[in-house]
Amino acid sequence: MIPFLIYAAIFIASFVLAKMVAAGVARSDFGSLKTVTFGDESAVSPNRVASVVSLVTLFLLWGAFTGSKLVPGFLHAPGPFLGDGSFEYTVAAPDGSTDDATVAVRVFATGTQPEQLEVDEGTGLARNDALAVASYRSKLLIWDANDEVTRKDGARLVAVNGQPIEDGGTVQTDFARVALTPKGTLNIEPNKGWQMEPLYLPPPEDVWGRVIQTAREGFRNTGLFEHLGYSLFRVIVGFLLGALVGIPLGYAMGLSNWFRGWFDPIVEFMRPVPPLALIPLVIIWAGIGEAGKIILLFLAALWIMAIAARSGVSGVNIAKVHAAYSLGASKWQIMRHVIVPNSLPEIFTGARVAMGVCWGTVVAAELVAAEKGAGMMIMVASKFQNTDIVVMGIILIGIIGFGIDILMRWAERLLVPWKGRS
Repeated sequence: MIPFLIYAAIFIASFVLAKMVAAGVARSDFGSLKTVTFGDESAVSPNRVASVVSLVTLFLLWGAFTGSKLVPGFLHAPGPFLGDGSFEYTVAAPDGSTDDATVAVRVFATGTQPEQLEVDEGTGLARNDALAVASYRSKLLIWDANDEVTRKDGARLVAVNGQPIEDGGTVQTDFARVALTPKGTLNIEPNKGWQMEPLYLPPPEDVWGRVIQTAREGFRNTGLFEHLGYSLFRVIVGFLLGALVGIPLGYAMGLSNWFRGWFDPIVEFMRPVPPLALIPLVIIWAGIGEAGKIILLFLAALWIMAIAARSGVSGVNIAKVHAAYSLGASKWQIMRHVIVPNSLPEIFTGARVAMGVCWGTVVAAELVAAEKGAGMMIMVASKFQNTDIVVMGIILIGIIGFGIDILMRWAERLLVPWKGRS
């Protein structure tokens, strides 16, 4: 929640600053010459400065909340407590006498081996204790294990650092939260700070190091680029098959009452069904081989492309159709010169959506006994809690998907230059 609020604050501040700067700078682009720009998609283009600021902000937040060495230390969010701390607890004997003991606590970084912590137990009713606990973890202390009078004798722990405590209660010290469990033991949980534990989100340099290592050594006897290549192949084949069937189906539904009536219930029924729900059926149909993964991606793209093509036909300006008829055009000529060109923008939009859905589905498709693929790599790594590999796979899938989207947008500008014009 805190990183999101910071990101939102930076977004608002950047937006206001950009508006102030833009107000004082004269623009000479085509969009600035238009009298009406709100609602005109052709007058809206990505602000590259905003894109750079957004990416830099995300990277800095990632580094700040993971303690990355790539981010200046003054930007780091408060991290977990590391080092030595101590607290006192008070024990009351059955006869009403009390005594204090000190617990020395050494908090060490998770995954490292701490040095032995020695402490003088002292004398008296309560004896001093020593405890080593990893950061982001907690540990139980049987405080009476070395005491002269134990809980079996009726002794009770009544206070921590002078603050009264009962079973189930907690006391916050300067370095840890100390809780008295219902069974009478102490649970010491060092302060975690605001930074994410590497188990949940590793710093950027760890992910980059894993990219280099996997590119050199591979993952499960397969190279990194081979894993990505298999995923890319499955996505492209599944998407192309979905487009080859879905686009003609959408055109038929947009041009024929019979086709609309026949296929509309099927398309509208299947459209909201998530591809993940089809995995058991696909396994029954096609087994766990490569065909099953392709079929699942095909079904993920089919309905989106059909709806996009149907919407494209429905959005054709009827005045253009009437004009073509008045000039003596045949149905085939109207289809070739009016309907197809005017429906292409909707189809390209649907293709971009379908490609994104296919990339999102490939991870699930590769769960079906895949031996290669980015999705398989992510799922295997998650079982062994290799979060750096999981994050690496997610980032690489996102980069490839974004690259494909850029290529599709470039193709759209090249093939459909009339988009946004009447």
